[in-house]
Amino acid sequence: MKRFILTVGPALLNEVPLTDIHDERNIYRINGAHGSISDIEQYIQKIREQVPDADILMDLPGNKVRTKDLPDGGIRVEKGKTFEIPSECFNFKEFYRYLKPGMTAWANDSVFEFETVSADQDKIVFLSKSEGVLIDNKGVHVRGIHDEIPFLFEKDRQLVEVANKWALAFVGLSFVRKPENVKEVRSLIRGKTDLITKIETLDAVYQINEILPLTKYILVDRGDLSTDIGVEKIPRFQKYIIDKALFFDVKVFLATQVLKNMETKPIPTIGEVEALYEIYKSGVYGVQMSEETAVGKFIPNCIEMLHRMEKEVLAETIVF
Repeated sequence: MKRFILTVGPALLNEVPLTDIHDERNIYRINGAHGSISDIEQYIQKIREQVPDADILMDLPGNKVRTKDLPDGGIRVEKGKTFEIPSECFNFKEFYRYLKPGMTAWANDSVFEFETVSADQDKIVFLSKSEGVLIDNKGVHVRGIHDEIPFLFEKDRQLVEVANKWALAFVGLSFVRKPENVKEVRSLIRGKTDLITKIETLDAVYQINEILPLTKYILVDRGDLSTDIGVEKIPRFQKYIIDKALFFDVKVFLATQVLKNMETKPIPTIGEVEALYEIYKSGVYGVQMSEETAVGKFIPNCIEMLHRMEKEVLAETIVF
C-alpha cells in the first residue's frame, strides 16, 4: 500500500487537524460536490495552512444528478407511496427531460429505489420502493440516459480552474464513460496536476482498454458503480478492473465503505478487516476514506487500522 486518500470535511481538518494524523503518503481529498467554489477554496487554504506541502485531490462532482434546495429536513419517502420533487431541485435542471414513466431511479448510492411516474418542467413524481428521508446533495441515478448529458457540468469546469490556480496535485474525474472524457479534462489542466480517472460506470468498464492508456491512476468507486451494475456484481467487476489496470501498469485506488463501521465505532467489523486484507493483497496502490474521515467520529483509529493492516499484509510469518 503506497498512498491513502483521506476526505476532509467537518471532522478531518476541522475537529481533527491534519497535523494530528499527517503522513507524507496521505492525499487529502476535497469532495467538489459539497459546498460553493468559495467554500472549496477555503478548504484548500486551510489544508495548506495546516500542512503546507500536502498533496490535495480535487474530486470533481461530474455529471451526477444530485438533489439540491430540498425542504429543511429533506423529503420523507414511504414504500408504495408517490412523492414529488420540484424539477428545479436538482443540480441539472434539464433532468426531467430524460425521464420517462417506468424508469427506475436509484438514490443515495442505491439506498433508495424509485419508479418514475411522470416528469415535466415543474415537478418529477416518483413511486417509492423504499423508506427513509431523501436529503440534499444525494445522487439520483437513472441508467442509460447519460449519452446526451454533458460530461462536465459548469461547476466541474470552475473546479478545474481552482485546481489550476492552486496547482493541486490531483484532479479526480467522476463518471468517466469513454476515452474522450479523459482527453477533455486533460486539455483543461495546466501545470503538473495528475488525473485520477474514476471507474464507476458500466460504460467505463466496457471501454477500460481504451481508457487505461490515458491515465496514470484510476479509482474504483464501488458505490456509484453498484448503481450501474448491481451490488452483487461488485466483487467480480472489482477484480476485473484491478487486473486490467495492473496489466497496463496503472495505479489503482479503491473506494467506498472500506471501513464503514468506523464512522461511528472505534473498530471495524471482522468482515471489513478480511476485505481490507484482500484489497491490500490484490495489488492496489491505495484506498480512499470517504465518510470515515469526512464525518467519522474515530479518525485516528481509522487511520491507525489502515497502517496496522498494512503491517499485517507485509508480515512474512505468523507470530502468536
